[in-house]
Amino acid sequence: MSQVPAATSTMRVLRFLASQPDPVPLNRIMRACGLPRSTAYHLMRAMVDEGFVTHLADEQRYGLGVAAFEVGSGYSRQAPLQRLARRPLAQLADQVGESAHLAVPHGRDVLYVIEERAPGRPPLVTDVGVRLPAHLTASGRAILAALPATQVRALYPDKQSFVERHGNGPRSLSALRTVLAETRQRGFAAEDGEITPGLASVAAPILDHNGLPLAGVAVTFEADRAGSTVEIASAVRATAAELTHRVGGR
Repeated sequence: MSQVPAATSTMRVLRFLASQPDPVPLNRIMRACGLPRSTAYHLMRAMVDEGFVTHLADEQRYGLGVAAFEVGSGYSRQAPLQRLARRPLAQLADQVGESAHLAVPHGRDVLYVIEERAPGRPPLVTDVGVRLPAHLTASGRAILAALPATQVRALYPDKQSFVERHGNGPRSLSALRTVLAETRQRGFAAEDGEITPGLASVAAPILDHNGLPLAGVAVTFEADRAGSTVEIASAVRATAAELTHRVGGR
């Protein structure tokens, strides 16, 4: 049990409000966070005074305030995920003897933010700062497979949403759904020659506290190493699980 109950309650309230699509009434906050009415009332007043919560008096609801946004912006500026991931990614590349990378979602693309190249391995197109179509990459498929179906549908509303690279990969929402279902059943995402002919990749997602994907961890290797796919995927999944734990995800 926390030795600082007020701080614990404050963090629970902030996490709950961040998970809601709209401001909520005090009763919902009380039930979700297990707070007595008097405690909830005084806590919300303090959080409003500090700018972390906004009180919409006309609606009798509470939502996140500007100070909470500033904290989130500071998180983004400090790039903690990249900092946390660099060493585990280097260890992953050493373990499997192949290049590893970290990609984050960027609309219908993934943006590569870390690459750990294994000695003697060929250069990849997944260099830092490169964007590639999410539905064609292992990292992107790992991320998409962890999203709600409604969000995937919103990202790919029509056939024009599906960019081609080498004539391979899903070209419709139904085809993508099949790929994502196979990804979930398999336990990891995969692509073979859809980004670079002759190269294959496997990936797993890093999840936040709501179980939603923050990024994808992937390893790329020569396609003729297909016999090693399950072994490499196991190492990738272990690294993604470690990073999920480090960022407080589940």
